[in-house]
Amino acid sequence: MAVLEERGFRATAPRKAVARLLEQKRKGFTVEALSEELPSIGKATIYRTIKLFLKEGVVCKFPLMDGSPLYCLTRTDHRHYHTVCVQCGDVGEFKAARIEKVLEAANADIPGQVVGHRIELYVNCEYCPIKWAETVDCSSPTDSGCHGIPHDY
Repeated sequence: MAVLEERGFRATAPRKAVARLLEQKRKGFTVEALSEELPSIGKATIYRTIKLFLKEGVVCKFPLMDGSPLYCLTRTDHRHYHTVCVQCGDVGEFKAARIEKVLEAANADIPGQVVGHRIELYVNCEYCPIKWAETVDCSSPTDSGCHGIPHDY
């Protein structure tokens, strides 16, 4: 919340409540889930707050493999990428100088100007004791654990 106040935004009670809740989250979240956890705040207010947080770089938004948006609190102020655990939803951040070099090289070969990119890595995090690939049958249309995430095994 301090970042927003420094930029001239008011620290309203709903914004403070959303910020406090986000600081406790290790995993990615949806606006719908926040709305359920903060029933005293209207869903439209939560959407507006997340939109402001996104615009100001306080949260990151990225699509899951099925296209639905997932958000996470930004824990660094530098360009970074995300890992998402396919089992528990844990979201991590990492920096990758090699990726930056590849993107710079690609930019030289692309006509026009690159204005953005997205890189998310879907992982089995170190905290989940069961290997995802051993517990999910993606060949079965009834097994909803696959989430459409491509894999090689």
